[in-house]
Amino acid sequence: MNLFEKLKGDNTKLPPKHSIKAILVAWLGGFLAISAVTLLSNTFSIALVLGSFGASCVLIFGFPDVPFSQPRNVIGGHFLSSLIGLICLTLFGATWWSVSIAVGTSIAMMMLTRTTHPPAGSNPVIIYLLKPTWSFLLFPTLFGAIVLVVIAIIYNNLVNDGKYPKYW
Repeated sequence: MNLFEKLKGDNTKLPPKHSIKAILVAWLGGFLAISAVTLLSNTFSIALVLGSFGASCVLIFGFPDVPFSQPRNVIGGHFLSSLIGLICLTLFGATWWSVSIAVGTSIAMMMLTRTTHPPAGSNPVIIYLLKPTWSFLLFPTLFGAIVLVVIAIIYNNLVNDGKYPKYW
């Protein structure tokens, strides 16, 4: 099969529509989590907001049952990807190829450690754009991811019938 044939897709049906309740629950969860992170950031004058956290909210509130949304994936994926981004920035500087190494290595290491969290794959790119110090690993990365997960544990167990998390 050639490339152009593959681009046509395989006619798989769209996923089912989400219920209005599921959409509103996901909206409120994302609103509350980002509100908590930004309010804590403003209150304590520390950096806790990371661009990839918005995408994390899509997963942990819209799809809390999938592996990418579990606490070990959210916290571990963000931490590992930021660590790799900071290591590559420190060792190789801010070059096109070093950020490429950082992203590729982050993907591989998240897969290897079973902490894959797709939004965290953008952390090395964010690091190369901001060129932060090593404190970035703790604030906003680690502490911000922990805040998101704490909110998700409380919220998802209050509003959904299932259990969150599925595993640690």
